Amino acid sequence: MTGIDDIVLNFSPGSLTVLNAVLAIVMFSVAIDLRPSDFHRLMQAPKPLITGLISQFVVLPALTYCLVLLTQPRPSIALGLILIAACPGGNISNFITHRAGGNAALSVSLTAFATVATVFVTPFNIAFWGSLYAPTREILQRTEIDPLSVAITVGFMLILPLVLGVTLNSRRPDIAARIRPMLQWISFGIFIAFVLLALAANWTFFLQYAGAVAVLVILHNAIALAAGYGCATLAGVSSFDRRAITIETGIQNSGLGLVLIFGFFGGLGGMAVVAAFWGIWHAISGLALAALLGRTEAARCPAS
Repeated sequence: MTGIDDIVLNFSPGSLTVLNAVLAIVMFSVAIDLRPSDFHRLMQAPKPLITGLISQFVVLPALTYCLVLLTQPRPSIALGLILIAACPGGNISNFITHRAGGNAALSVSLTAFATVATVFVTPFNIAFWGSLYAPTREILQRTEIDPLSVAITVGFMLILPLVLGVTLNSRRPDIAARIRPMLQWISFGIFIAFVLLALAANWTFFLQYAGAVAVLVILHNAIALAAGYGCATLAGVSSFDRRAITIETGIQNSGLGLVLIFGFFGGLGGMAVVAAFWGIWHAISGLALAALLGRTEAARCPAS
């Protein structure tokens, strides 16, 4: 186990560029479901949106820090968990929310707002929570993370495709409607294929260390889903919105996590294995939860 902190996975600069492009396509496929009016509606009744963002960027990182303190994993694994918790919701959350019978419009909007907030909040959460735990603080002190570089990376990879997608759907809804179903499935398939190819290039390392992170990742994902459900319940939102917030908090953008790990942490083994296993497991748990929740129709009004 001690070796996982020193392992650097195989990931070329060209592969990182391809991953950036893949995530941009995935974000664009999400954005063409949105119009400016969707944001206006949420600003008029913002409680579900605010609840989801608090669950995502405040409650989940805090609970992740508690998990790290209780389990005290290897430093690179701990920082991997903290980094994943600092990322916005994953793009497949929108598809899974729809399958679960939740508010897909809220899910897409949460993804969009969280993506914009990522420019500022993700570097802050990594630095803040990572610095509170001595072993991860040592890694951060050896790593130069330029917030401007993170902002530029996120901007080109997530925010620019978001703006382009919303603009296309607003000005040419006919084109957006025609390409939406195909693009969403293609982008999801490309992303899964890329993750599988990246795993194949590091299969020996992954098999060697995946077992070391499996229980932690599964527990972390369960905590994330419970955090979303708990925050939504405490806020008193409808069951329809609660399903979206639960899934949005429990489905993290592990692709962005991998970009940050290979771009700013040199592909540090424990972090990369955590992000890769998250990318596999949250899809399994999310689809299983969607199958369970989708059996009943969610109430669209809060309980009185």
